[in-house]
Amino acid sequence: MKEIYDYSKVEKKWQNRWFKNQIYKADIRKTKPKFFIHFAYPGVSGYLHVGHMRGFTYADIIARYKRMKGFNVIFPAGFHASGIPSIGFAKKIERGDKNTIDLLIKNGCSTEMIKKLKDPVEVVNYFSKIYVKDYWKRFGFLIDYSRLMSTISDGYKKFITWQFLKLKERNLLIQKPHYAPYCPNCGPVAVDKSETDISKGGSAEILEFTIIKFRLPDGTILPAATLRPETIFGVTNMWVNPEVTYEKIKVGKETWICSKECTTKISYQIENVETLGERIDGKELIGKYCKVPMIDRDVQILGGIFADPSIATGIVMSVPAHAPYDWIALVESNAKIDPIQIIDVKGFGKNPAREICEQMKIESQEDKEKLEKATEILYKKEFHTGVLNNLCGRYAGLRISNIKDTVKNDLIELGEANVMREFSEEVICRCGERVVIKKIPDQWFIKYSDSNLTNRSKDLVNDMNILPEEYKRELPGILDWFDDRACIRRGSWLGTEFPFKKGWIIEPISDSTLYPMYYIISRYINNKELKIKEMDEEFFDYIFLGEGKPKRELWKKIKEDVEYWYPVDINLGGKEHKTVHFPVFIMNHVAILPKKFWPKGIFAHWWVTQKGKEKISKSKGGAEPIPEAAEVYGVDSMRFYYAHIGSPFVDIEWDPERVLNYKNRIIQIWKLIMSLMKVNGEVNENIDRWLFSSITRRIGRTISFFDNYDIRDATNEIFFEIPSDLRWYRKRGGENREIIAEVLERWIRLMTPITPHLAEELWENIGKNEFVSITNYPEYNKNETSPESEVGEHLLREITEDIKEIMEVTRIKPKRVFIYTSPRWKYDVYKEIISAGNNKVDIGNLTKNLMKNIKEEKERKEAIKFIKNAITEIKTISEEDRDRYITNIDEENYLKSSLKFLKKEFNADITIERADKTSYDPTNKSRFAKPLKPAIYIE
Repeated sequence: MKEIYDYSKVEKKWQNRWFKNQIYKADIRKTKPKFFIHFAYPGVSGYLHVGHMRGFTYADIIARYKRMKGFNVIFPAGFHASGIPSIGFAKKIERGDKNTIDLLIKNGCSTEMIKKLKDPVEVVNYFSKIYVKDYWKRFGFLIDYSRLMSTISDGYKKFITWQFLKLKERNLLIQKPHYAPYCPNCGPVAVDKSETDISKGGSAEILEFTIIKFRLPDGTILPAATLRPETIFGVTNMWVNPEVTYEKIKVGKETWICSKECTTKISYQIENVETLGERIDGKELIGKYCKVPMIDRDVQILGGIFADPSIATGIVMSVPAHAPYDWIALVESNAKIDPIQIIDVKGFGKNPAREICEQMKIESQEDKEKLEKATEILYKKEFHTGVLNNLCGRYAGLRISNIKDTVKNDLIELGEANVMREFSEEVICRCGERVVIKKIPDQWFIKYSDSNLTNRSKDLVNDMNILPEEYKRELPGILDWFDDRACIRRGSWLGTEFPFKKGWIIEPISDSTLYPMYYIISRYINNKELKIKEMDEEFFDYIFLGEGKPKRELWKKIKEDVEYWYPVDINLGGKEHKTVHFPVFIMNHVAILPKKFWPKGIFAHWWVTQKGKEKISKSKGGAEPIPEAAEVYGVDSMRFYYAHIGSPFVDIEWDPERVLNYKNRIIQIWKLIMSLMKVNGEVNENIDRWLFSSITRRIGRTISFFDNYDIRDATNEIFFEIPSDLRWYRKRGGENREIIAEVLERWIRLMTPITPHLAEELWENIGKNEFVSITNYPEYNKNETSPESEVGEHLLREITEDIKEIMEVTRIKPKRVFIYTSPRWKYDVYKEIISAGNNKVDIGNLTKNLMKNIKEEKERKEAIKFIKNAITEIKTISEEDRDRYITNIDEENYLKSSLKFLKKEFNADITIERADKTSYDPTNKSRFAKPLKPAIYIE
């Protein structure tokens, strides 16, 4: 037996043995139920970090638990290489990005390899190996490594092509114009919370601005972008930024003045945009006048530093009666301009913007946070209660909530407005370029708006096991909201060519919907049994849809695998997948596959954050590298940390100090078990029975938690409650070698899914030869419990703590301690009340029955008072406490059998008596004795 636990040697030892023996491989075993779990495969764009390992670890814990519970587990993994992440990485190498190259060198990448990484395919190949060797195998994940795959492999491309042929057959591929996020360097990109293609702006929405054409006397247009075109009737002036240099451009036959940033953006959305090469300082425009379209009013141009050149056109129309920013800017400009109220708003007078600024004590444009809040409040109030007044011509009397696009459409029809799309926040591509929005006239979409598809998907959600529960409640609404999704892009993309438009590539989300199915056939490709050339529509129709006939026996074997393993039982991924990946995963399964293959479960876990609550991200840096962390803390410590630091459904902050605490607890557990293995003493019937019962109860609770995917509570039982029980057992004088050996064996198996390396080493130390990872998980057997001994030890623990508390308060070092246990009639009262359950207790009948056994008047009064208090008290107690009260235990005898322990604990004479049969009670303490709460007197 080793007194010192060398986690580094232990981890390497057991990983080598597991992988040499290939205990991870998943093969059909028809005598066992199957369980299919996978995690959302990572995008290949660089080194992973400790944040990624949280979800991966959950998947391995669940897979290990299910395997030990008798399931035949398939736990595959792969690499999402589609799109631009690896291209972006390769471009950084190509242009000699110092930070990227330094990072590679720091992680041991050779100069020769760095040169190769200019090729995106080499990036995929290189990091795929890193992910397996340095992350997944290093953490002991029993992934089926024979099924590894990449989304840019030839076989996978055949698989994706088949999916799109099926979508077309089912009339779920359509064409229409589209405005798509676009990187000038990399081409189209996806903007969503998964941030697959981008490094910033995953929560950005596409806003539709109306560009209203205000004309200068020479006909040149000042294009002001607004989200509220109906407020044009209240425009009093224009804002340009005096610190910005604007430029003249040609838009069709018109000449516009706008910011340089605007020129770049609208050139992707409007045809025939041409730069004229003429620059104009903002201050040159100040003081001039322009005409408001539709109402033919001249307004002055003023200077406003809040007119941001990076937002829309860089020119802002001013409606100071209804826009807090405009009101404050107008006040600060000292311009003699009167606001024009055009919206009657409930709760506001002639100048709503001024009124809300005064209410919130806003006096400067620098007070941006308050201005944002004031704008939000006022706009919301106007939307819900506002009505356009008589200054708005034919629109007078219309509610703001009903007007929607009426004014915008009329302005466009008059040739006085255009539409411009803009992000709600800055979006940056992984290559570092700012993302714009580009018009694609003939984009292809997957028709997720199809009502039949949506309704069938919602029905499936009702039947699925989705965690957390709140996400299951949200999903039907997300599916209702989910619109058609652009599914192809053109540019330097990795992925599958779209079968219906040459030169276009299927975008990364659209090629990641049915991918778990591919894991079933990937082994046959990896071992060269299945040829790429035979993976045609006929092949996939046969193995996945059961249509047609097999061309060779291998097809039958693969189809048998599909029929056995599919559907997915758990698709596990981060919460960033809640609104995109998980919905399309569900809908594509429903759209293409027979019902028997529809997924059964989703597990959406929350993030690991850094200080400040920002999600740890590869692109943002600052995350602790996995190999270094594994070396410092140990793999099992990190697995333990992820499992216990918080519920899977809350964000956790990466905290090295806390990880070290978990490392120390593992070392303590090792030492505890080593010390227990040396114990070889006498039988102690009470405490031995209690320990065996306690471990049995812990097994039942742990299984219940794991079956409900409550990983944190399961971990708490195994690593905190069981050690506490064992320490109490030893403190009580427990030293039965046989009982200890049985408990340790069960405990080691319980901990295996969470800390498998520690478990294997302990398993070997107690003399076992086989891998504990492939033994059976302990089973709960109610017949092995002893409620009486559990209640007895609970009573003893409580008594011990109560005596210590009295000693601390009174500062008495006791010579004698008197313990008065509850009389039987009080137990009878408790049992009667508890047995009534939710029904009303018959106090009269209870009192009548009780009085038969109580003769003295003093006791009778005490009993009536006790009954009333007990009814109130029992309403508030836990189910566990209720069970204790109805357990048949003789408190007096149990405590007397533990006298030796109590005397040793307090170094005092201990007297135990029933409260109704006391021989010595100078302060009448015995009257306070209640079931499982003896009264105590110390002197």
